[in-house]
Amino acid sequence: MTTHAAAIDLKLRAILRDVLGLDDAQVAGFNSGTGLFGHLPELDSMAVAGLLTELEDQLDITIDDDEVDGEMLETYGGLLAFAQAKSAEG
Repeated sequence: MTTHAAAIDLKLRAILRDVLGLDDAQVAGFNSGTGLFGHLPELDSMAVAGLLTELEDQLDITIDDDEVDGEMLETYGGLLAFAQAKSAEG
């Protein structure tokens, strides 16, 4: 993992912790296959809006409505890959 990718990973973990009110140990244990939407009761449809807003603010990216889908939010790995790709777009 590049330094930039690792930085995105750390920011994403912090965002999930803060927005969803998760504890550090739980977030630290996330891997690419960790289920998010539909698996974490804290990540409901209302929390998704806050999560996306925080991603935009913290990563200085813009997320278009048509980019948001269940696959992107299904696992930590999917959300991380999305965040890294959006960040690389600059």
